[in-house]
Amino acid sequence: MAKKQPESVARLDSTYMKHYDAYMERHQRRKKRLVRRLVSFALILTIIAGVMGVYHYQQQSLYSQKHEQYQQLQQDMDALKKEEKDLKQEIELLNNEEYVLQIARTNYFFSKEGEIIFKIPNEDPSY
Repeated sequence: MAKKQPESVARLDSTYMKHYDAYMERHQRRKKRLVRRLVSFALILTIIAGVMGVYHYQQQSLYSQKHEQYQQLQQDMDALKKEEKDLKQEIELLNNEEYVLQIARTNYFFSKEGEIIFKIPNEDPSY
């Protein structure tokens, strides 16, 4: 490496040099302000992007929860509609007198006049 030699050029204190120094100082200050503005803008932009990302994630989570809840309610509604259909059909059958008599005969041993009902056990004998 080369050794640094002492400057042999003397600085002149002329008006041109004063103006040039003032210009360079202004230029340096402008450069600093520009860098500060760019850094602050980038920081603000990063914060906004982060907030928007978090908000989007929360909305996606909420949407998936609501969608699952909707699917569950849809299944419940389908089951209730099927149950309603079955109950309406049973109401129609219960309005039929012959059907009611048949249920009474099988479940409650209701008999016609002169009829004898024998109950046969469902179990096999042990012998």
